[in-house]
Amino acid sequence: MSPLLRRTDRPDPADRPVPADRPDPADRPVPADRPVPADRTVTLVGKPGCHLCDQAREVIRRVTGELGAAFEEKDITQDEELYRLYWEQIPVTLIDGRQHDFWRVDEKRLRSALAR
Repeated sequence: MSPLLRRTDRPDPADRPVPADRPDPADRPVPADRPVPADRTVTLVGKPGCHLCDQAREVIRRVTGELGAAFEEKDITQDEELYRLYWEQIPVTLIDGRQHDFWRVDEKRLRSALAR
């Protein structure tokens, strides 16, 4: 039989019903050592007049608002250390103080990171 042909005399495993005694993965509790989004803080490091910062802010506000995470902004023009670290990368997104992204914020990636 050709590897590209599928046998049709067997049922597709994806069509089988999920047994009632098997728990739904969405109902599993979050491990205690994993922070929940409401316990996380997303920081946007940017500067006034930055159009990429404006776009990043919209995405971050939407995601943190929906997930319950905290959101804060920091201005690199007001902080010498932030300026030294990030002046070529703004906007920079931090999650709990660790760099997550820069230049653009991918909504799906941010959601995933907050869920980890």
